[in-house]
Amino acid sequence: MPTQCSICESARALVKRPKTGQQVCKQCFFDVFETEVHETITKSGAGGGSIFERGERVAIGASGGKDSTVLAHVLTTLNQRYDYGLDLHLLSIDEGIKGYRDDSLETVKQNQAEYGLPLKILSYDELYGWTMDRVVDQVGKKNNCTFCGVFRRQALDRGAAELGIEHIVTGHNADDIAETVLMNILRGDVARLGRCTAVTTQGDDTIKRSKPFKYAYEKEIVMYAYFKKLTYFSTECIYSPEGSGGSAPLSDHRHHPFRRELRARQEDEGQLEVHAAADTSPRTISAKPALSCRVSRADLIARLSYSPSGEAPAGQRTIPKYQRKLRVAEGTEGVEGIERPLAKLEVSAE
Repeated sequence: MPTQCSICESARALVKRPKTGQQVCKQCFFDVFETEVHETITKSGAGGGSIFERGERVAIGASGGKDSTVLAHVLTTLNQRYDYGLDLHLLSIDEGIKGYRDDSLETVKQNQAEYGLPLKILSYDELYGWTMDRVVDQVGKKNNCTFCGVFRRQALDRGAAELGIEHIVTGHNADDIAETVLMNILRGDVARLGRCTAVTTQGDDTIKRSKPFKYAYEKEIVMYAYFKKLTYFSTECIYSPEGSGGSAPLSDHRHHPFRRELRARQEDEGQLEVHAAADTSPRTISAKPALSCRVSRADLIARLSYSPSGEAPAGQRTIPKYQRKLRVAEGTEGVEGIERPLAKLEVSAE
């Protein structure tokens, strides 16, 4: 006998939620997912209120990937359903990576047509006079994520300023935040550890940023996109396999080597399974239990350890935070449009 939805108790269950274990029908899954995002929006602001203000111009950081695509769809839906009164825009950054970003931007343009939202695309070439392809030619593939992360964050701020945007929202989900917490702990970065779990952040010289998907599991975002038949781009950046070398800023941690290792383990443990039996049997999409790393104690100690002699674990570079001093090497000539970012950097242990 088909399993009934645990919420409406009338329709056949099609989804087993990774977050709660509930078996629900497709429509109830949509409803509960959107309701949870709505509660995050309306209860995570100052004093327990909304993160938005009526009449705000809000930019959705759109990359064409599943997170930003689902965010654009859900925010558009909730803005109409609950009358937030938001002026929504799509803001995309073209890093200048042929064979990757140019294709994903086509997906963003499809999203623009589907949701009827204004779209602004800013390029590194336009802002800095450089593309990431040229940056990689100059610095190689080991440190390119460091530059890209810094450039993208500045580009989002500048794009928002051009549009008169007061608020940027991004598709960072619960998995992203958990991984950021773990890496901040491993790095001993107390300052970022205190900020990375906040739904909304704002510095003295930066535009307000929020993460409406803070409590949304990545697997459920994938399920939502699948059942809604949303159009999104899923190819990984062509430079990410060799990017960052452990030096990418945690604000752009998606291509960090340790994060990729965790992600690979998570995919092994939690692949989505589609069970399609006879027409009379329930068709269920479920997810196996969440992350189960199986990292040995010895391996974990090796990752965290620091030798006074300066020796680091194999394949790792360990520099205590209090000894890190970054300076521009003497005699380095600036490059027009990108002087300091592309200047040769040295790490001093003085």
